[in-house]
Amino acid sequence: MATGFMLSLSAYAQEPGDAQTGYAFAQRNCAECHAVRRGQTESPNQDAPSFESVAKTRGMTGRALVVWLQTSHPTMPNFLIPEKDRDDVVAYILSLKPVPAQ
Repeated sequence: MATGFMLSLSAYAQEPGDAQTGYAFAQRNCAECHAVRRGQTESPNQDAPSFESVAKTRGMTGRALVVWLQTSHPTMPNFLIPEKDRDDVVAYILSLKPVPAQ
């Protein structure tokens, strides 16, 4: 029973979503306003942050991104991203975080 509990905790601690699928979703649905590709710094809409700059925001977490994507923004269209797609986009954005030097 303890093993099952520990397995469920480790699965819960992992970020959900698929980064590759999230990139494809972002290309189709977000790229009109946001720079979504790694290394792309200029967004088509100057008021829209690049996904890479969002990823590099100090303290950025999957939970913070979920909240951010569920909150209306004055310069962002008010649309709901289905949970699976949202998790994929979150996984993609988090994949853009710089890898810490060791």
